[in-house]
Amino acid sequence: MAPRVIIIGAGPAGVRAAQALVEAGLRPTVIDEGRRDGGQIYRRQPEGFSRSYDTLYGTEAERAASLHESFDALKTSLDYLPETLVWNISANAVHTVSGTRYGTLPFDALIICSGATDRLMPVKGWHQAGTFSLGGAQVALKSQGCAIGSRIVMMGSGPLLYLVSAQYVKAGAQVAAVLDTSTFMQRMAALPRLLAIPAALKKGLALTRVLAKARVPVYRGVQPLEIKGSPQTGVSGVTAALPGGKRIELACDAVALGYHLRPETQLADLAGCRFIFDGDAQQWLAQIDNDGRSSVKGVYLAGDGARVRGADAAERSGRLAALAAMHDHGMQTAGIKDMEGLRAELARFTRFAAGLREAFPWPAKFAASLADETIVCRCEAITAGELRRVVCETGAQEANRAKAFSRVGMGRCQGRYCGHAGAEIIAAAACVPLSSVGRLRGQAPVKPLPVALTEEVAQ
Repeated sequence: MAPRVIIIGAGPAGVRAAQALVEAGLRPTVIDEGRRDGGQIYRRQPEGFSRSYDTLYGTEAERAASLHESFDALKTSLDYLPETLVWNISANAVHTVSGTRYGTLPFDALIICSGATDRLMPVKGWHQAGTFSLGGAQVALKSQGCAIGSRIVMMGSGPLLYLVSAQYVKAGAQVAAVLDTSTFMQRMAALPRLLAIPAALKKGLALTRVLAKARVPVYRGVQPLEIKGSPQTGVSGVTAALPGGKRIELACDAVALGYHLRPETQLADLAGCRFIFDGDAQQWLAQIDNDGRSSVKGVYLAGDGARVRGADAAERSGRLAALAAMHDHGMQTAGIKDMEGLRAELARFTRFAAGLREAFPWPAKFAASLADETIVCRCEAITAGELRRVVCETGAQEANRAKAFSRVGMGRCQGRYCGHAGAEIIAAAACVPLSSVGRLRGQAPVKPLPVALTEEVAQ
């Protein structure tokens, strides 16, 4: 009997996983929270919008078109559930909601391609209206065809900082400046690893040329100090310190902020997967083998939701996870012979990803210097000072215990945006290693559900 395979996510990893399964004669179910396929990086514009692929995706236009065409060709051979949230996972079943209807879908193999979201370090004033994550700014541009403001400062570090900045420039938006916390010397030190994928390095250089041609000021080695504004008018400007200590002030009405990416791990957590602390990435990641098998039998992880290595790697890891699932169910398919080659290619992307971490490091040092009045948890309006007080007065040095006393991470985002920075603040205040702080445990539902629900029969 053919195994029932469910794929969560229709981004690069999910599409290629589905393609491998269909090629082998299976009919998988693809569940995606988005309205259309493509994931975040290849997010498709709404029906009726007519902006060109070059305008929307720039250097990634060809790959975006290929992914979209592949999924369009697969739709008659799979069960596609768009605009559907997987809000919980139990033993061999996923629990979904679409609109006001929910259901339970059993599986023999589950491939989680949950993608990644922005990794964020708070800055004083980042709660002002007009402050977005870099990913949020990208969604506005791709899904709605609009900019987040009329004069925008892009701030943070990592490839996404330059990608979104270049996309905004090409769309005709005014980018006031790019503030990068990484330095030129860090980038040079990472060059040997970055050369593992020369094509990706070339694309990154092309993005910087877009900014140079548009005469967008790029400041490197900065320390963000404050996003200025008011509750009535929102963002009005940004203050930052340059490497020599000189302060600069930039007028703007919107800020896009982010420090590379973090895997979306909550579904893997709910599935019962074991997690390990990655000292290089300074993150807790779900444990996987070279093919994407998790510690839970029948559960596979692929794409940036497992390891942040970029869209090209996600496509390969999605196909590899699907092949591993079929192999584990005793299926001898023609694609099995591809597995060794896919592993070798992913090893190169892993080396490149290590280079990106070295070139654009997570600014952990900023956590200790955040002013006490800086809001860390935007959902619950908890400040850095309150979190430090909880650590010092109650002795709460573990993330979930500090959450219980302070409410950091109890909002609707469940720590997606404050969890990493909160852990850094706890570690600094308690003078303990970040690994000992632990991680916020995933809770169902992973996102808010409608109050009125209509139960569907399990399929």
